Amino acid sequence: MSSIALLGNPNTGKTSLFNTLTSSYEYVGNWAGVTVEKKVGSLKNGGGKLIDLPGIYSLHPVSRDEGVAAQYLIEESPEALINIVDASQLERNLLLTVQLLEYGKPMLLGLNMIDVAKARGIQVRPEVLEEQLGISVFPLVARTGKGTGQVLSVLAKSSAIPAVQFKINYGDIAENAIAAIEKELRHVKELPNHRWVALQLMEQNPVVLELLKKRMDTARLLTICDACQTELQSRKLALTLPQWIRSTRMDYIRTLCATAMDTSRRKPHTLTEQLDSILTHRFFGLPLFIVFMYVLFKTTFDWIGGPLSDLVDGWISGPISDGANTLLNTIGATDFTHALIVDGIIGGVGGVIVFVPQIFILFLMISFLEDSGYMARVCLLMDSTMERMGLNGKAFIPFIIGFGCNVPAIMAARSIEQPKDRMLTTLLMPLMSCSARLPVYLLFAAVFFPEQQAFAVLSMYVLGVVFALLLCKLFSKHLFKNESSIFIIELPPYRMPQFKTLGRSTWEKGKGFLRKAGTIILAGSVIIWLMSYAGPGGFGVEMDDSFLAKFGGLIAPLLHPLGFGTWQAGSTLVPGFLAKEVVVSTMNIIYHAPDTAGLESQIGQIFTPLSSISFMVFILLYIPCLATVGVIKKETASWKWTFFAMGYSLVLAYIVSMIVFQGGRLLGWS
Repeated sequence: MSSIALLGNPNTGKTSLFNTLTSSYEYVGNWAGVTVEKKVGSLKNGGGKLIDLPGIYSLHPVSRDEGVAAQYLIEESPEALINIVDASQLERNLLLTVQLLEYGKPMLLGLNMIDVAKARGIQVRPEVLEEQLGISVFPLVARTGKGTGQVLSVLAKSSAIPAVQFKINYGDIAENAIAAIEKELRHVKELPNHRWVALQLMEQNPVVLELLKKRMDTARLLTICDACQTELQSRKLALTLPQWIRSTRMDYIRTLCATAMDTSRRKPHTLTEQLDSILTHRFFGLPLFIVFMYVLFKTTFDWIGGPLSDLVDGWISGPISDGANTLLNTIGATDFTHALIVDGIIGGVGGVIVFVPQIFILFLMISFLEDSGYMARVCLLMDSTMERMGLNGKAFIPFIIGFGCNVPAIMAARSIEQPKDRMLTTLLMPLMSCSARLPVYLLFAAVFFPEQQAFAVLSMYVLGVVFALLLCKLFSKHLFKNESSIFIIELPPYRMPQFKTLGRSTWEKGKGFLRKAGTIILAGSVIIWLMSYAGPGGFGVEMDDSFLAKFGGLIAPLLHPLGFGTWQAGSTLVPGFLAKEVVVSTMNIIYHAPDTAGLESQIGQIFTPLSSISFMVFILLYIPCLATVGVIKKETASWKWTFFAMGYSLVLAYIVSMIVFQGGRLLGWS
């Protein structure tokens, strides 16, 4: 089956096109760096496999995700390419296009966002691009699917797409060097277009150089490149060889755009620029973002999410529990089976499921901010603050993703260019309040802070970000003190998100929570219930005599300075390492709560407002879940850094929770 590679600059609609052409959905966000590894889907018409590669500005990799594209082109050699470009930013996008044309494989050009270009008064002539580049050009609006049918019909016969015959003359000096390198490469097997490899080598592409080192002695090739650069310098044509190649390409692109674009009617102030004057204002921008976040949390937990969760809770504690009891009594189930299903499974899993409406509403609103283009502005707003702490604003993107789940957030850190920033973001990500912690916050906020529930939950999210920034300053000063940071981010146009896109994005974020409810939370609930049902004396023992109580009792003394030194609290924290959602399901089982109201009543008797804050802070900061630990190990390729992430978060949680509780007591709080 043929393979077709999809490439383009970040934020050109590449992944939206992938979803349209393949009927498979991959995460789409309106910022740079969403696709951080190649993704494969089957074309709707059965025409082969479509490979969605990371958004890149050039084939010369700056970050790890950009290296994926260059490595794929060298090692796997697709049958054809689709290059998608932003029609409103054509000159900048064509730099990658030229590099792909030099690759020599059959290629289609998707001229996306023609609606945005038109709104800005920019007219692009596809026929001129076709004539000058020698390839088919398709005007598109990938978000709505406009024009994608034509692309799909052409891809059905991808083998019939003609090979590209494209060549830029880089001048006699560079052309002689290219010819000399091609001559050296003629005996090397399994290489793509030799001219393209020569140009990538002359641009000092590290991926190409590493590949060639595995297949041949590169000393002669590097000597040719050095000699070419020396001659260019001696004639004062360029300071470096890569600079000469880039400047030659840009001259070609400017000439092409002069004939293929009409900007005479370009509008001086677009809606995006007008909105940016307010939303990215030096003084008003950040306060407006805080207001937006407060409204987001108020909507999620009070105005809409709260009533919906109450309905789900009533449904679980009423029809589902009553129906299960009736059915089990009718079939004569044993007491063990009855207790397992009603108290263990329904009680444990149901105690978490009640929060699903609020979690999905939170994901919906975050998806709206992402796809509208506003989230990229938030990174810009946060850059000055984060830079003072040792990171750049681009790291704020994974932090926001971390509010959904730390695992994809850590993977999204691959798009950060500098190794130092990437490592810091990975190590600090567990401090972001993922959706798994949310049920704990909601439970305690509903009991002790019912009138300020949204503010209480928002405070936990803000606290996580604050500690991440403080530790970032500490780590960057002592662990990465000799490494620098730069900040480059794409600011996309503002767009009204489509309902279909929002629905898909929300579902992709939320289905992971539901999957956990059916696997990890279910398994954890059964195990916790068995530990609470059995003890040294056998099955059916009192809860205080169970294995769970014995186990929690070992931890309780350590937790006493934090304000929740009971075996019940200790028993909830250890299974929370598997998945933070299990904390609430464990509480449901321990306290025999028939519904959320019953659990809230029990919590209100055991905890105080002060100890509840201490407990929430500990849940926020303590050791990341097992899945997060696994991805930290994968991304850092180091057990040392993995154990460091686990250790510092546990120590931080203990110290901060103790300060909260003991400090509160000194101030006379209860």
